[in-house]
Amino acid sequence: MGPYLLRRGAGMLVSCVLVITITFLLMELIPGDPAAVLLGPDATPEQVDALRASWGLDRPGIVRYGFYIRNILRGELGRSVFLDQPVLKMIGERAETSLLLGLLSLLVVVGLGVSAGITAALRPRTWTDSALLFVALLGASLPSFWLGLMLMIAFAGRLHWFPSSGFSSIFGAGGLANLRNLVLPALSLGFVNAALVARTSRSSMLDVLQAEYVTTARAKGLAENVVIAKHALRNAAIPILTVVSFTFASLVSGAVVTENVFALPGVGSLIVQSVLKRDYPTIQGVMLAVAIFYVLVNFATDMLYAFLDPRIRYR
Repeated sequence: MGPYLLRRGAGMLVSCVLVITITFLLMELIPGDPAAVLLGPDATPEQVDALRASWGLDRPGIVRYGFYIRNILRGELGRSVFLDQPVLKMIGERAETSLLLGLLSLLVVVGLGVSAGITAALRPRTWTDSALLFVALLGASLPSFWLGLMLMIAFAGRLHWFPSSGFSSIFGAGGLANLRNLVLPALSLGFVNAALVARTSRSSMLDVLQAEYVTTARAKGLAENVVIAKHALRNAAIPILTVVSFTFASLVSGAVVTENVFALPGVGSLIVQSVLKRDYPTIQGVMLAVAIFYVLVNFATDMLYAFLDPRIRYR
């Protein structure tokens, strides 16, 4: 396990350095000057040059890249150009919303996708199988923002069951009751992403149910629910776990449209605001945080492989 962890740690470090470098180069290629955008069209060239110098934008790109790497090693992601706040603090303030939205959406994805896929696999080539596959295809075809708007109109506008926008921390006033604000966004995100999990679960379960050890377990007289849960599902869980893990990472970091539709103060909305304002330090900081999150999810998934399948050993 030790050598494997060292190799994975080195690979994770290389991935993060590549993300830092690529993001920095992309920022260099984006047209527009954040100093000119902040000061407005009435600013004089002297004012723009002075602001660029105060931010260090007048230095060569390789110098700024070196300073950026140095700051990251110190645990600093810079300061927002427009809000004049530490980028790490801004990400931390919005991480709660994105993480909770991702977790709630994941519950919807697993609850709908895995259960639908297993049910379809247990009744192949029946009307149940066809109906579930049709719903999965329908879910994959629906834009999340359209589904979010429909849910907002139905359950917030007409029935008044849930709030239509905004979110307050569960650690503040209201506590866990504030999670009501995330129910509709989680449903819109989860239903759309459950389609891939459902199809993967069905395909994986169909392969496992045809295996000889499942036939042997049934021949021994084991109850069908024991055969499915202990022998079939656990062996079919590896590809399902892979899809679920990457779905969770995308739900947390990629819910840009949904967060803007429901006016949620998450990382996705922060990305949009930063791009529109040419806030380079914030963009770079968010991209680095997202990359690290993906790497950690991937690492945790590899560890879960060994837990689900004792035959997997890391050396």
